[in-house]
Amino acid sequence: MEAKLKELKTRLMEIYDLQMAAAIIIWDQSTYMPSGGAAAHGRQQGLLNRLAQERFIDPAIGKLLDDLLPYAENLPPDSDDARLIQVTRRDYEQAIKVPPEFISEFFAHIAQSYQTWTKARPENDFNSVKPYLEKTLDYSRRYSDYFPGYEHVADPWIDRFDYGMKANQISKMFGELRKELVPLVKQITDQPPPDDSCLFQSYPEDAQLAFGVDIIKDFGYDFDRGRQDKSPHPFTIKFSLGDVRITTRVKENDLREALFSTLHEAGHAMYEQGIDGTYEGTSLGRGTSSGVHESSSRLWENIVGRSKGFWKHYYPKLQETFPEQLKDTSLETFYRAINKVERSLIRTDADEVTYNLHIMIRFDLELAMLEGKLPIEDLPEAWHTRYKADLGIQSPSNVDGVLQDIHWYQGAIGGMFQGYTLGNIISGLFYDAALQDHPQIQSDIESGEFNSLHGWLKENVYAHGRKFTTDELIQSITGKPLTIAPYIKYLRNKFGELYSLS
Repeated sequence: MEAKLKELKTRLMEIYDLQMAAAIIIWDQSTYMPSGGAAAHGRQQGLLNRLAQERFIDPAIGKLLDDLLPYAENLPPDSDDARLIQVTRRDYEQAIKVPPEFISEFFAHIAQSYQTWTKARPENDFNSVKPYLEKTLDYSRRYSDYFPGYEHVADPWIDRFDYGMKANQISKMFGELRKELVPLVKQITDQPPPDDSCLFQSYPEDAQLAFGVDIIKDFGYDFDRGRQDKSPHPFTIKFSLGDVRITTRVKENDLREALFSTLHEAGHAMYEQGIDGTYEGTSLGRGTSSGVHESSSRLWENIVGRSKGFWKHYYPKLQETFPEQLKDTSLETFYRAINKVERSLIRTDADEVTYNLHIMIRFDLELAMLEGKLPIEDLPEAWHTRYKADLGIQSPSNVDGVLQDIHWYQGAIGGMFQGYTLGNIISGLFYDAALQDHPQIQSDIESGEFNSLHGWLKENVYAHGRKFTTDELIQSITGKPLTIAPYIKYLRNKFGELYSLS
């Protein structure tokens, strides 16, 4: 059995290396690639991902898993080997349903789609990317068809990113959350808004980037195993546990853009850097789900990075970095500015209270497209209609409408957005649990010390990789199933104080 387990791990490492080589191409395309390289990069991505798929669905791996099953059944159920065999079996049974040719075609297609989107968005040219999006929708439906018996056509995609969850379950949870958020948004936005003009001055790019880097070094992001670059849309990407990179984007007249994107992506990257090194190259060696990954990034970006205690420490440093811009701005004014609640068009700029409404719009549109109720040609108007209905505003163009997010242009339609809101909800659960174990965390944050929080996350979340499912992690950490209650309590406490709500 030990020899068979070793052979399985050797085969998985080869597949992992192919996937990580494909990831290098994605990073290059999103950062420094000349536009003329798009076609070749798409072809290379398609080839590497097809080779990885072919190797993974090799019957020899199925035979190894069959042989190892009795061995796994005799191990403690939470042992690394038992979980590795279990998770790999689950992945294998999913993968053998999808032909390698489909994988190759799909990755080649989304490489071209992404390149078209990078030009289409600044030019407000939805028509140029429309045929690519129509093809993406076709690929997304075809993928779901490889999994007959689903309750909803989006379920195979949701399961791929947030294992064990279904469209109906998420829709119900989102409905409960929406009932809490809509009146809270109204209660806040009916009041005079705080002055946030301090954020929209001239902030030189280099100084913005350097300030953000200093913070995430303090958080615990390891630059010996990572780096930060610029890209049209911020993202995190891994080439190995020793090379986890992030990107950001900068607006010189908006201090929020690079700063909070950097904190967010560092949260993703620290998760990957914190995974147990013995899981490298195996089915356990990455984050367990989109929702848990987002819980890390949203925790560091919002619960920590937009807290009063955090800025008690860092605001004097920010004033030193930008003395002319912030010399007349108090800490209280700045704190209220970065937590201003408003009805806005851009998801990545949205405040904590309205953010999830942006996600719900995208989730509902995904379901409608997959169900065949919303043709791609009608998507821009459907987008504007939902924003008008849910947030009371409408973009004058598609730049800040349906073209704003990268996800449908560099991935599938389905399963791409629910993880953000799940992450917000889970972040509240995990932070509460961390405070129970280490009550000094908040005072540590006020001193610019993050070892207690980062250490707790590494021990209880990061290190496990995919060893445990989302539900298992939540249950083991909190003793309860997933619930929105702690997250709603956090929002009401924080913004109730900020806006003097009854």
